[in-house]
Amino acid sequence: MDTKEIILTREGFEQLETELAERKGERRDEIVERLKEARGFGDLSENAEYDAAREEQSRNESRINEIEQILAVARIANASDAMSVSIGSTVEIEDARGKKTSFRIVGTTQTDSLNHLISNESPAGAAMIGHVVGDRVSFTTPAGRVCEYTITNIEI
Repeated sequence: MDTKEIILTREGFEQLETELAERKGERRDEIVERLKEARGFGDLSENAEYDAAREEQSRNESRINEIEQILAVARIANASDAMSVSIGSTVEIEDARGKKTSFRIVGTTQTDSLNHLISNESPAGAAMIGHVVGDRVSFTTPAGRVCEYTITNIEI
């Protein structure tokens, strides 16, 4: 198991705890019932329902293991310092043309670019950590483009 510390927002940590409880409880019970029902159909070697239930059981157990490993090394971000960017901060930045964008810095397991949640380990997130309003930051995108922005606002 990788023992690298994973930093999560409080919300992200709680979401993983909730998902884990659901997968260990209700989801497991549903899968066990599906397996019992599928066994009743007879020959397991040609039983598609049984195979599908076993596959779902495997995926569920894999996700349980993954969540347990994340939670074992997780640390909840301390975003109490609103003066500088940290995990959990919502950051507003402005480019040279005056276009403003905002996003929230989150741990790697919470990343969702469509909802403006970027990882603290992404080029943009890593460049912002520790900076304050008024700082100019630059980073190189995975495509090789250099981006420069000014931090215009930080919120918790």
